[in-house]
Amino acid sequence: MPRKLKSLPLAKRLLYLSAACLALPGAARAADLFLKPESFRPYVEAFNKNDNEQKKNFVDNAAAWGWLEKNIPLFACSDKELEELYYFRWWTFRKHIRETPDGFVVTEFLPDVPWAGKKHNTISDSAPHHFYEGRWLRDRRYLKDYAYFWFRKGGEPRRYSFAAADAILAWCKVTGDRQTGIDLLPDLIKNYQAWEGDHQDANGLFWQIDDRDGMEMSIGGSGYRPTINSYMYGDAVAIGEIAKWAGNPAVSQEFALKAAKLRELVETNLWDESASFYKVLPRGEKQTPVDVREQIGYVPWFYNLPKPGREVAWKQLIDPKGFQAPFGPTTAEQRHPRFMKLKTKHECLWDGPSWPFATSQTLVALGNLLNDYRQDHVGKKDYFDVLKTYARSQHLKLPDGKEIPWIDEDLDPFTGEWIARRELYKRNDRLKDRGRDYNHSTFNDLVVTGVVGLRPKLDQWIEINPLVPVGALDYFCLDNVRYHDSDLTIIYDRTGKRYGKGTGLRVFADGREIGSSPKLERFRVKLPPTTGD
Repeated sequence: MPRKLKSLPLAKRLLYLSAACLALPGAARAADLFLKPESFRPYVEAFNKNDNEQKKNFVDNAAAWGWLEKNIPLFACSDKELEELYYFRWWTFRKHIRETPDGFVVTEFLPDVPWAGKKHNTISDSAPHHFYEGRWLRDRRYLKDYAYFWFRKGGEPRRYSFAAADAILAWCKVTGDRQTGIDLLPDLIKNYQAWEGDHQDANGLFWQIDDRDGMEMSIGGSGYRPTINSYMYGDAVAIGEIAKWAGNPAVSQEFALKAAKLRELVETNLWDESASFYKVLPRGEKQTPVDVREQIGYVPWFYNLPKPGREVAWKQLIDPKGFQAPFGPTTAEQRHPRFMKLKTKHECLWDGPSWPFATSQTLVALGNLLNDYRQDHVGKKDYFDVLKTYARSQHLKLPDGKEIPWIDEDLDPFTGEWIARRELYKRNDRLKDRGRDYNHSTFNDLVVTGVVGLRPKLDQWIEINPLVPVGALDYFCLDNVRYHDSDLTIIYDRTGKRYGKGTGLRVFADGREIGSSPKLERFRVKLPPTTGD
């Protein structure tokens, strides 16, 4: 065992060994942490105080801090709004973990809603966000159970669009658990084939109703949407990768070919050269892409689908006539004549309002663009600015003028008012509070993979690339991160005075420094094997 552990009391050594060697990551590691957990407890106490706890699942408010302390990576940074929102989003996420006779599941809404699946109030369109966000929990039971639920315990993975194989692969990249993916491979293949059977036309493209994408009332409408086709591309790539683990080269090659074919179809049919953007293509003969740019045009980059040369599309993200807004991004370009002009009593609109669902997809896609493509249209500053806008949008002003952290459904991109909440309250709907603590997006995964820059990989190489412009943060620390079978700490200290380890960026594994960089830049370091005596 590491030398520093030998000096610890026996009880603490046993706790460490049970977590690291027996793979019980729900227990906090005993090795010294850079951050003191108790210093973040006041955040949770404030969240509890501001809450009207109407629905209790596996972890109620009273147990929230104890559960969070054991399960989440700790995060600190010089931007206190980002820091507070980080803990707020973990506080809301744990509300949605539900223990059922079919194992643990994760919900989208806290109250039961009639459009959910038949079992446990589950909804498949939000599930990818649950896997991407929840993959950083130390206790891996929750998401592992959830994966099996979708395919073997009564889940309905095709009720809404759901890139299931990619979501499970994302979880495997953090946990290092390939066996779960291998075991579910036959289910993932059948699921893909079912999508081919009822949502793929003879031209090879997949179609979807915008409502079944979870994006009702959109300007672009239904048809061959960038969403469903990107999801199916991502799933084909993921199935091909998992098939390699399973030692099945025939299946791996089959799905690699499916991915390549679909990629070419998307590039040929959904890219509008005149608008330099991916768009919805209506079904039918001799159709042309719709006349509106929508934020879903960035979803192909979520899966690294686009070939080099399409990056100009990202200029629209920072254009006030495109998607940029004080509480945006908007879901449709603002220059379009139908932007936010829909006359309807429906509260969930995708004709321009800002949606955390879309914002988190776009930020994942932008992170991929900045890591995997060469371009000069957008940069780290744009990523950080959009993330800061996203953080600023997650608030609610109370009648007394007090502002508290809040996550809900859609919001006005210019005022920050939560639209669905406003409309449901106007008509005193019985589900008027359904959007409180809405679990339909990610935030903490963006902090981990974007701000801190930990890019999950299947191999033993750790890649760090903080998407933080110079001068934006004086320091940050991500501590107690369970990654594969190690505990990671990643710190950035501009002056070297905050953490006393010197200036720059540093990575520690199981308490030992394994790599560093003098500034905020990309670097790679190999994760050492588990340390023995």
